[in-house]
Parts: sequence; C-alpha cells; structure tokens
Amino acid sequence: MMKLIYKPVSILVSVLGGIVAGAIFNQVWKLAAHEADAPKATDIQRRYPEVLAAAAIHGAIFAVVKAALHRGAAHATQKLTGVWPGEDSEPGKPDKGA
Repeated sequence: MMKLIYKPVSILVSVLGGIVAGAIFNQVWKLAAHEADAPKATDIQRRYPEVLAAAAIHGAIFAVVKAALHRGAAHATQKLTGVWPGEDSEPGKPDKGA
C-alpha cells in the first residue's frame, strides 16, 4: 500500500529534480564555458568534444540531484509513516545509510 501512495510523490520529485538539475547545469555551464547556452547535439557550429562534455556534465548533475531528492523524499516518508518506501525495505529494520 505504501508503494502505491509513494508513487505520485516519486513522480513529482522526479519532475522537480529535472527542473532543479537543469537550472544548476545552466549555471555551471555559464561559469565553466563563459557562455549563456550549452551546445545542443544538432548545433553544426559545435565540435564533438564540446557537445559530449556538456552532455556528460548535464547527466552527472541530473543523476546527483535525482538521487539526493529521491533519498530525501524516502527519508521524509519514513519519518512521517514509519515505513521505508524502497524496494528492499523490511519492517522494523533501520536504514543502513541513514
């Protein structure tokens, strides 16, 4: 039952995470490349290394933000309900990574 309730929260966290990660990436790119916009894969004026570097940085930021937000939402759910919403949760067993 908890997983059914947690699913909409997880979706909301994912959407918010994408927005936050995009904003962070834009700021990082401005600082690193001194440009307002990151290169797009289809921009003919950009070279492969630049496009791939931008994609790698964007992916890394997105993954870290997503993991942090999902982990925080899981901890908040556990504090509110007493149940960990993760796949490997066992009732009464504390979280090892807390």
